[in-house]
Amino acid sequence: MTTPQGARARARMEVTAAIKDEARRQLAAEGAAKLSLRAVARELGMVSSALYRYFPSRDDLLTALIIDAYDSLGEAAEAARAAAGDVAPAQRWVAVCEAVRRWALAHPHEYALIYGSPVPGYSAPETTIPSAARVALVLIGILREAFERRGLARTPVPAELAPEARRMADELVPGLPPEVAVAMAAAWAQLFGLVGFEVFGQFKGVVEDRDRFFRHAAAQLAHEVGLVFP
Repeated sequence: MTTPQGARARARMEVTAAIKDEARRQLAAEGAAKLSLRAVARELGMVSSALYRYFPSRDDLLTALIIDAYDSLGEAAEAARAAAGDVAPAQRWVAVCEAVRRWALAHPHEYALIYGSPVPGYSAPETTIPSAARVALVLIGILREAFERRGLARTPVPAELAPEARRMADELVPGLPPEVAVAMAAAWAQLFGLVGFEVFGQFKGVVEDRDRFFRHAAAQLAHEVGLVFP
């Protein structure tokens, strides 16, 4: 038998989901900068004061959408890593990168929310960090496993970068060499640069066979972080 508390909780979840769905529709139509709680409430047939009980401000709603997007992307990366099984680390790396690309192409407006232009007047709180880190943790996990099993090829860093490389290793990838930390940070930026260029139309007239191009580029990134194909 459903308790009154359980019914209220379910109803709140349903309304929250409806608010987010309408907000995503507005993101697609108008962009994040124009997201309005009043407009969301109007489209849902709610008074603004009722919506504020779910999301006290536009920034609270944006934060919820950002966390949802990061979590959805993270789940796609984690699923790709699991589905790859025990293939070589470089192949697992490519599989995860391709999953990131597929998710971004399927969710361009959500991708733009988390990796596009910053929303004026909005600063993401620390509560977004765990969700934002999920893809990176999958890729770092592949590197860590490869390092522990067979080692990683390393590209020396210049002496002037060595202190920063050690800091990055200690703070971002504990247990992995500084050279790997530097390569991982560069590969991370390049991965989302590649995806962003495609999502935002920058490859138009430049790259036609984008599936094969991306797969090759992801494999190159695998080499740069020290993974070696069999």
